[in-house]
Amino acid sequence: MKKLGLIGGVGPESTIPYYRGIIYGVQKKLNKPFFPPLVIESLSSFEVIRMSSQKDREGLTKYLLKGIQNLAAAGAEVGALACNTGHIVFNELQKQSPIPLVSIVETACAEAKRQGLKKIGLLGTAATMEGNYFKIPFEEAGIEIKIPEQAERDYIADHILNELELGIVKEETASHFVEIVEEMSKIQNIDAVILGCTELPLIFEGRNLSIPSLDTMQLHIQALIKTILEE
Repeated sequence: MKKLGLIGGVGPESTIPYYRGIIYGVQKKLNKPFFPPLVIESLSSFEVIRMSSQKDREGLTKYLLKGIQNLAAAGAEVGALACNTGHIVFNELQKQSPIPLVSIVETACAEAKRQGLKKIGLLGTAATMEGNYFKIPFEEAGIEIKIPEQAERDYIADHILNELELGIVKEETASHFVEIVEEMSKIQNIDAVILGCTELPLIFEGRNLSIPSLDTMQLHIQALIKTILEE
């Protein structure tokens, strides 16, 4: 069994379900009480969002790489970023990381291919929606990525930063997020939506959408469970 190193705190609200999901997911797979070896390096989601919005790829790479190096020094044999936005520099990190990394984007793309999806909406931070790090691998897999209009992107990004990252979930915000997805379904003809921020499940939990959603956090958790159990 491999010891997992997790870059957490980006943000804290998603680090908690990552930890619980991995711990109890491993127990379920093994069918016995067991706590797998795991180490968390808690960084700042605000720093990640700031550097990504400023397109400071070098600064973001250095910041996340230092965290990964700390995980490796603590004995981690495989690592992961418990956020989507940090994957902007995943390729750079993968090249320099002392341990293998499991990508949340590649995991989501594999599931989209498995489901036979062809056109998917993407929600997340501004850097996620407007960047190419999701778009390129999905398009290479023959899947088109669509994003909301500018005003809606601004709304989503603002409420992720100022509400969800702080653990605040407002009914008004949740309702509007659902409206955005339904509007994309009608106008852009998307056949699913990617929850491309690990805090977005806070908003969509218990909400009925007319199209399927890909919860990148839960998909990533399952991929990590599989990875750490591999011999």
